[in-house]
Amino acid sequence: MRLTRAVYDQIRAHGEQTYPNECCGALLGVSTPEGWQIQAAVPAANARTDSAHNRYQIAPIELVKIEREARRRGLGIAGFYHSHPDHPAQWSLTDLSEAHWLGCCYVITAVVGGKATATNSFILAGETEEEKHFEQETIVVDHPG
Repeated sequence: MRLTRAVYDQIRAHGEQTYPNECCGALLGVSTPEGWQIQAAVPAANARTDSAHNRYQIAPIELVKIEREARRRGLGIAGFYHSHPDHPAQWSLTDLSEAHWLGCCYVITAVVGGKATATNSFILAGETEEEKHFEQETIVVDHPG
C-alpha cells in the first residue's frame, strides 16, 4: 500500500490523541496493480463503550457516511486503521474475527505511553469468511516533491 506522508502522520497522530483508548478510522483510495493507493484517512469515533482501551468499532451509520464521501470523491474504502495502546502494532485474534472487508488494508499503530511507535499494515486475504487471514504488507510513504 502507498500513502502520503500527511496521511501517514494523520493516522499516527490520531492514535496519540485518543490514547489510552484505541482510535479508529477508514482509509479511502484506489486499487492499483501494485496495491492500494491511499488518498485520505477519515477519523471515526470509537463506538465501543465497554472496552475502548483495547477494542474499536465504527458505527454502521458512520461507515455509510464515510462510504458516501468516498464515492463522491471517486474513491473506495481501501481499509481501516486503529491503534493498539501499549501493545505491538500486530493484529490480534479479535482484529481478525472482526475484520470482514476482504482485500482491504488494516493498519495498526502501536502507541506507547501516548507516543506512536510502529505502524504496520495487513491485507485481509482469502476468498471467503472461513478462509480469511491477514498478510503483512509493506507501507510505502510517498514524500512530497
